Amino acid sequence: MRFWSRSLILSAASGMLALALGQTTPAPKPAPWKRYCQTNAGFCFRYPGSWMMLGEVFDGNGVVIAPPQKEDRALWDGITLAMVAPPPEGDEEAAGLDAIVGQAAAGMRDAGENFVTLQRRQRTVAHNPAQMLKAQYREKSTGREWLEEVVFIEGPDNEIYSVALRCAPQNFARLEPTLNGVLASWRLPEPEAPAGADRNAPATAPAGGKPPADRFNP
Repeated sequence: MRFWSRSLILSAASGMLALALGQTTPAPKPAPWKRYCQTNAGFCFRYPGSWMMLGEVFDGNGVVIAPPQKEDRALWDGITLAMVAPPPEGDEEAAGLDAIVGQAAAGMRDAGENFVTLQRRQRTVAHNPAQMLKAQYREKSTGREWLEEVVFIEGPDNEIYSVALRCAPQNFARLEPTLNGVLASWRLPEPEAPAGADRNAPATAPAGGKPPADRFNP
């Protein structure tokens, strides 16, 4: 009888200790976001510190970022950021957002089967006109089902940039907030100050008296 009582006491004490440890152990903090500026295309953005920079694409005018995954890299979920259409030269006509979005949809349709456009709408990114295309298809070469959300952004010189999340459909809800954070931080270089302007002068506060926010914060 004494042995049974001691067992109960020890068991209860162990449970209370585990509960106390669980309550006092702080949750791990997420890694801070990193800032990256693409040299050739000239855009900057932030991305999660736990994600990896996988390399350049589009002839050095873009990069791919992704969270660590166990599958072959060709099957990884990830976000691609790039300049997809350079500024027109001379009398060359600008491609325009509608044409670029149409080309992107045609490319997905050619590479995949059962292509479905889920959503297409106008957006604004960093005060630039933009369009979003969301589509789903099965890739012919791998048989992998993909869901893509691509945001095309028109720059001041009629160049076109894209920020694209491609992932397995079941992972989209988890990764879309990261895409939104990357888009919120996406910026082009600010124009040079006019000659004779005081570069050290404080920025003018907007209506409401609040100072301008850090333009690279997601």
